[in-house]
Amino acid sequence: MGYIDVAAVSRTLPDGRVLFSEVSFRVGEGAKVALIGANGTGKTTLVRMIAGDIAPDDGAITRGGGLGVMRQLLVHDDRLLSDLALSLAPPRLRELGERLARTEAAVSAAEKRGKYSAAAEKAQVAYADALTAWGDAGGYDFEVLCDTVSILILGKPWDETRERVVRTLSGGEQKRFALELLLRGPEEVLLLDEPDNFLDVPAKRWLEERINESEKTILYVSHDRELLANTAQRIVTLESGDVWVHGGGFATWHEARVARHERFEELRRRWDEEHQKLKDLVVMYRQKAAYNSDMASRLRAAETRLAKFVAIGPPPTPPRDQDIKMSLSGGRTGKRAVMCEQLELENLTFPFDLEVWYGDRVAVLGANGTGKSHFLRLLARGGSEGGGPVDGRRLEPVLHNGSARLGARVMPGHFSQTHDRPELMGKTLREILWRGDEHRRSLERSSAMNKLSRYELAPSSEQVWESLSGGQQARFLVLLLELSGATLLLLDEPTDNLDLASAEALEEGLSGFEGTVIAVTHDRWFTRGFDRFVLFGADGEVTETDEPVWDVR
Repeated sequence: MGYIDVAAVSRTLPDGRVLFSEVSFRVGEGAKVALIGANGTGKTTLVRMIAGDIAPDDGAITRGGGLGVMRQLLVHDDRLLSDLALSLAPPRLRELGERLARTEAAVSAAEKRGKYSAAAEKAQVAYADALTAWGDAGGYDFEVLCDTVSILILGKPWDETRERVVRTLSGGEQKRFALELLLRGPEEVLLLDEPDNFLDVPAKRWLEERINESEKTILYVSHDRELLANTAQRIVTLESGDVWVHGGGFATWHEARVARHERFEELRRRWDEEHQKLKDLVVMYRQKAAYNSDMASRLRAAETRLAKFVAIGPPPTPPRDQDIKMSLSGGRTGKRAVMCEQLELENLTFPFDLEVWYGDRVAVLGANGTGKSHFLRLLARGGSEGGGPVDGRRLEPVLHNGSARLGARVMPGHFSQTHDRPELMGKTLREILWRGDEHRRSLERSSAMNKLSRYELAPSSEQVWESLSGGQQARFLVLLLELSGATLLLLDEPTDNLDLASAEALEEGLSGFEGTVIAVTHDRWFTRGFDRFVLFGADGEVTETDEPVWDVR
């Protein structure tokens, strides 16, 4: 069995800000531990340190057993599935796999110049050596594992899928492939950064089962409240630059956090009282020593006692709770907000009818790949007759038959699950708000900073868009929706990257929104705030249900 031991680890950002200091915790053998915290507190940085990607400024991290790591971000470039699989292999196997690929490419290049040349013969010998080393290190066993996972997730053998470009897989397929490979692999310790993102609910339940039944030591980052409640044996919370460990599950975490804060407040109150007593004592002896020299020694003793007390310092203050206020105002529209008549998304759904009324809260449910995001994108473009752009960006057309129309005064605002906003790249948050666009007016500095403060983004105002964490990006996208004046919110997995406080703030903001909300979601907790449920079935049927339905393939 493996373990993770983090001892007094610190990290300071390039601008001099301390991200966290003297962080210590241990993940014991076979434990299932969740790492949680507000967006931007350094969870992903800490994960990268544990993975060995970056070194801590101070402190040490030790691990027992092999380490398997799944990063947060999906693959969007032209890497092949074989590249993704190799990146998840043990280090020695990864090194030999890369060597094998290089020597194979060298053989191909040399044979093009001369099949029977000395260079070709030399390249072939190097390739044979690499092939032998690959086999001796367990490379063929790894290929059998890849074949098993490929058939399980993609329904095809490894020989047919290994050359597939990873970005052609859905986010859920990428995540499940990586997770299955790690969970079935030889590494004794797994480090998973938001493994539930892009998974539908059946896949999340599968993940919960696999985590619970695994004998591996698992440390994972997640904001999914159901997943935390169903899997975490202990919870490590990163906040205010430090961590604290709750020895119970998520069901008692909130209560433990409140009790911890109350204990800090009581300790601080007692410290303040004792501090005041010592200061009063010094004042008293100083006054007496002014006319009685016998009091001088007592004065020095009191001053020494006060100095030592102050040098030790006060107990820590409770971390400041995030105070995120999402002011989604909306506006009055026609009674019918969305009208779909015999709408058929090509190669995804059969024709269906749907009417959404002003003020409805509609949750769009179903497995990955059933057309939910396409449906939202069609509405975001303005329906069958619209052509975008929406909120400063153009959306790809959605092939469909039938019609989708928006009602009077319905202005759609779209939140993309993948945060794909190329027009924001290279710009700071303050600059984006200052410039404005055709859908929202420009804001002068003080107004922009006030808006960012409500979303707990003021400290990041000079950061460029792409440098933000996933949760910070999500909050900023909600702010842009607020400023756009949208009366129809089309939210594609809005809580995927939001921390607990941000998700709760979004739920509160939506409850006060004067308009219509349609959200694609696999967040079982978030869905409790909706009153209508539209199910996109794997068989192409689109139906409305009285309650959320999750077990659909």
